Amino acid sequence: MTKLTVDLLKNNVSLAYMNFETTAELEADIGFLGHERAKAALELGINIPSSGYNLFVMGEPGTGRQTLVSRYVREKAEQKTAPSDWCYVNNFSNTSEPLALELPSGQASKLVSDIEHFIDELLDTFPAAFENPSYQRRKAQIERTFNQKYDQAIANVDRKASGLDVAVIGENGSILFAPVYEGKALDETEFAQLPEEPKTLYLSRISELEEFLNEQLLELPQWRREASEQSRQLDIETIALAVRPLIKKLERKYQNRIGVLRYFREVREHLPRVVLELFGDEIQLESRTDHERRQVLVSTYSPNILVEHSPTEGAPVIYELLPSYANLFGRIEYTINQGTPVTNYRLIKPGSLIKASGGYLILDAEKLLIEPLAWDALKLALKTRQIKLDASGYDATLYSAVTLTPQSVDINVKIILIGSRDIYYQLQAYDPEFSELFRVLVDFDSYIPRNEGTMDHLIRRLKHYSESKNYAYLTRRAVERMIEYSLRQAEHKERLSPRMVSLFEIMAEADYLRSREEREVIDEQHILGALKAAEVRNGRISEQLMQEIAEGTVLIDTDGARIGQINGLTVMELGETRFGQPARITATVYAGSNGIVDIEKESELGQAIHSKGVMLLTGYLGQKYAREFPLVISANLAMEQSYGHIDGDSASLAELVALVSAIAEVPVLQAFAVTGSINQHGEVQAIGGVNEKIEGFFQLCRDRGLTGKQGVIIPKDNIKHLMLNDEVIAAVDAGQFSIHAVDQVEQAMEILLDEETGEADSTGHYPVDSINGRVWQRLKIMADYDRGN
Repeated sequence: MTKLTVDLLKNNVSLAYMNFETTAELEADIGFLGHERAKAALELGINIPSSGYNLFVMGEPGTGRQTLVSRYVREKAEQKTAPSDWCYVNNFSNTSEPLALELPSGQASKLVSDIEHFIDELLDTFPAAFENPSYQRRKAQIERTFNQKYDQAIANVDRKASGLDVAVIGENGSILFAPVYEGKALDETEFAQLPEEPKTLYLSRISELEEFLNEQLLELPQWRREASEQSRQLDIETIALAVRPLIKKLERKYQNRIGVLRYFREVREHLPRVVLELFGDEIQLESRTDHERRQVLVSTYSPNILVEHSPTEGAPVIYELLPSYANLFGRIEYTINQGTPVTNYRLIKPGSLIKASGGYLILDAEKLLIEPLAWDALKLALKTRQIKLDASGYDATLYSAVTLTPQSVDINVKIILIGSRDIYYQLQAYDPEFSELFRVLVDFDSYIPRNEGTMDHLIRRLKHYSESKNYAYLTRRAVERMIEYSLRQAEHKERLSPRMVSLFEIMAEADYLRSREEREVIDEQHILGALKAAEVRNGRISEQLMQEIAEGTVLIDTDGARIGQINGLTVMELGETRFGQPARITATVYAGSNGIVDIEKESELGQAIHSKGVMLLTGYLGQKYAREFPLVISANLAMEQSYGHIDGDSASLAELVALVSAIAEVPVLQAFAVTGSINQHGEVQAIGGVNEKIEGFFQLCRDRGLTGKQGVIIPKDNIKHLMLNDEVIAAVDAGQFSIHAVDQVEQAMEILLDEETGEADSTGHYPVDSINGRVWQRLKIMADYDRGN
């Protein structure tokens, strides 16, 4: 018997062995549900310290792989020591190459605070340090020394001028000479009225004195330079003396940090120039406010914190949503100064790689690979264990003259890529560096074995999720329905679907329905209501296609019998929507040697696997009927009113029956639909989407009216995949609909053609009136005709 009984159509889950009424009585659990292989690989990859043992997590979306991995990694990260803090500081010898500074965790902010306190002390110290009496005396002495040299020179000139009856007059910093005539210094008007002879004499004497003045003041610039240098040296010594105790206090605090001490030494050497600029010039001193001076000092000396960690928080775990080059490696920001972009070390912004250093960085593989330069730069960073920030990596439009080349930063990070199987195998095939850097594959299973342990874990996962979202608890019957839905998702009676997201979505909708009814718990009817609501929301296209069948636009018969015509079953997938759709398959046979022509392939609508299924028909016909003569046939196969691409070999059983019907001229019962693939020996093989296919044809029959003669034929191997809805099961139980499971082609033929196929006798010949006998005779006639007999 091929007809299936009701108990084979679904695995009705019973949790009677578990003593609970609602999930409120159970403990929540958030650990791995199944996926033992993935868990073991994850443990290896996370715990092994060697380089190159980064991880690639692959599996289908919605399985919770990201959540599970993130949770496991965070648990491990909490047990680790917090990594170092990193800062960038000014490189005073080359400001375009900022220096990286490493500090113990939690120390970066303290260093910044200490530097800013140091700056506040500087503001308190200057310009007061220049008002010190000792400074003022030394400053005055330098000025006196200069003035003495100048005065001595002028005195020499004055003495010589007195002997020549010429007066020396100082006016507005200049030296003037005036003739003394009859004991009186003459002005220009009076000098012009002198007789020509004394006038000429005085002009000669004044010329001589000017030359003498130039000789006396020849070294005046040198005196001024010496005075300025002495004054500047005094300022530097005064600044150094005033700053020394402030720097010493910092050095004592960071005496065990060599990098910090080296930076303090650079600050001590560089600081006098900045202090002179800010406080040494009285004009500058008056034009700048204390706030402006503080901003200058902060922007020059305060470290730029790239990353800082709390010593008590363990290692970092970063999930980078958009792994672009800038987001991974950091970026250099710019300000506009007079139309030109300028930058400095304080405008360097960190990326997720430095943030995750010492811990774990989780990335989406697909997003990473489509970002320009990001993948190659990441591989280089993993090999060198350093981050080298290059502005051209994220913005090639900036002027190279104003960019920075920051010092490389050492990193120690474990990368976790999450992606599909296709991406993993493509990287393995086309990128030789991938296998060197990502040696650990964390492969999440596509299904979870159904047993008491996994079901118990699943229930506790549901409990945890409901509590995390403040949903109501589930009754035991509601949980049973959820598990049945998971089995349906997995398309197997003994396998749970790993797609926890689907269960969570149903739970969310069920809780909404519960809240509208003001019930305290989620019960069975709420789960069924949520499933039905999802079906209705996603059912527009399915309903539209069924309406076209009902209106006669798409031709499908569900009664009577037709030669060379059969109802096949297809599955359509549009995003999250998946539904079964009956399709008419026709076959025509005529004299000739063209073989079996797949019209779908010829019209470029048939894909490779579908074409393979059609080609198998030739092999079956040849080995079954044409062992004594050549197989000569011209036949056409088509899936009628199909205007899209068709793939898969699940129609090959239906195509074979249609072909046999056309050859033997035996009509096919239209009350049945059939699905299944075959091999060349006539064995029927399992196919996918069996539940949707059955339900799709059942819906059509229900809409037209169930007669009790309608049904579906499926491969026997698909019985374990049956998780049909309650409406189909009720119809089967009432005898209004039937489901047959076959494992041989002949079984399907006898049901669909309503005749015996016939068995070969000892000579290999079939009974004349049997289906096989008629096929054999027709093929023999065509072969003889082709040979001209």
